[in-house]
Amino acid sequence: MSTRERATQPGADRRDEPVGELVKDLSRDISTLVREEIALAKVEMAEKGRRAGLGAGMFGAAAAFALVTLIGSWATVVILLDKLMPLWLAALITTAVYGVAAAVLAQRGRDELHEMGTPVPERTTESIKEDVQWAKTHAQSNGR
Repeated sequence: MSTRERATQPGADRRDEPVGELVKDLSRDISTLVREEIALAKVEMAEKGRRAGLGAGMFGAAAAFALVTLIGSWATVVILLDKLMPLWLAALITTAVYGVAAAVLAQRGRDELHEMGTPVPERTTESIKEDVQWAKTHAQSNGR
């Protein structure tokens, strides 16, 4: 059995191997690990990007329909209030009410976005932390 075959077996004792061979294997393993973590981050961010794009498109369409609905409701309220007061006052009051509603919604939306935080590849971050911990533990046990 070759050194490489012994090294890849789970629980293999590598204390008798030359340091150069261990360093070479460690370098190769770290390179492989980094490539795999980058690939995982790419997949995770692509998935998040697709979902964000779909959500943004739907949000944009909803906003367009909401704007048309808002204009219609504003006109309806102004027409109804015109029976009670001058047209300019009805339009001013209606505009002020809709403006306050928009301000409240904008504030709540901003707060929600702040709570979301930054879009990071969370699974990749956790995986990298686990890899670092594994490497530390592995290095300590092989250093004895």
